[in-house]
Amino acid sequence: MNKAVIDLPKCCNINRILVIKWSAMGDVMLATSVFEDIRQAFPKADIHLNTLPLWVDLFKQDPRFDKIISIDIRSKGSKLKNYWQWLREVRTNCYDLIIDLQANDRSSLLLRILKYTGRFPKYCIGNVKRSPYTVYPPKDFTQTTEMTLSQSAIQAGGIPINSKRPVLHIPKDNLNAVNLLIAKHKLKAGEFALFMPGCHAAGHLKRWGTDHYSELAKLLLNTSLKNIVLVGAIDEMDDCKKISRSVGEGIVNLCGQTKILDIVHWAENARYIVANDNGTAHVASATETPMVVICGPTDPLRVKPAGENVLAVQANIECRNCYSKTCSHHSCMQGISAQTVFELLHKKLPQEHGSLLIFPVHMQKTLTL
Repeated sequence: MNKAVIDLPKCCNINRILVIKWSAMGDVMLATSVFEDIRQAFPKADIHLNTLPLWVDLFKQDPRFDKIISIDIRSKGSKLKNYWQWLREVRTNCYDLIIDLQANDRSSLLLRILKYTGRFPKYCIGNVKRSPYTVYPPKDFTQTTEMTLSQSAIQAGGIPINSKRPVLHIPKDNLNAVNLLIAKHKLKAGEFALFMPGCHAAGHLKRWGTDHYSELAKLLLNTSLKNIVLVGAIDEMDDCKKISRSVGEGIVNLCGQTKILDIVHWAENARYIVANDNGTAHVASATETPMVVICGPTDPLRVKPAGENVLAVQANIECRNCYSKTCSHHSCMQGISAQTVFELLHKKLPQEHGSLLIFPVHMQKTLTL
């Protein structure tokens, strides 16, 4: 990681900070580790988070933030109106420091316009050397993970990196909701696995498939594990129903019954977690529970949730990481068996490991049969 360009927490009078992060849920979850480091570095500052309306509920009770700004600047129908609203809001708040964790063309454009209005702070952190950023890494970190990219940006401002995984603050209402369901279904901590078998409907090629999840559930239920808990959004209900019907006894299907922040407490109580490359896998990675993430058309080096407890597995085929929306064979997912994931959960190197890629890469050597 780069050295600090300037030590903002020590040498500067920073009283009000704006943190910008829009993105999809997975990237926002990865950024929560950086949110934590920012708050620790500026414990007395007034910190505002600018995020999308979709994610307001994730942070509205988060003690790290004094204000949530949720203006949908990505809306095509009212782009100019929302741009103006965003500029007016940011101008009004008179920030001493802006940390742009989005750092894309849209955010840098808005910040350049802000600069021309005369209300631009002395310090503005970005992850790349370009206007309007005044603090940025001395090295190009663009070809790396989203988390490392954000960490390199704040470290350039002298903000120490202490958080290695997502950090979420879970309201009591979410904890209580999970505990009620645990009691209702007579589940015991450490005696169930948590499956997240879906993903956004537009990314259906990232789904491992109901047959694979069903087979894995049967393998796990033949061990000391008592239950498999299925969670997901409304558009994943059909998949969860198929798994539930195929496996039968031992399945607890809670698809459509949980909120995003509930996932953390479910993950804390689970013995294992198995997921596709989806946003909820990143939410679950806020815990230390062992997790296997199945990847196919997306690059595990970029999408794997943070944490040494998380393994990503991918079939070693030529067309992997294609990021395609259509496919005639789905070989990247068909090449990963339920037995493979079962063995990874039990810290074993799969028998067919020569045809697989396991991430982190060093785990291929340290896992033992």
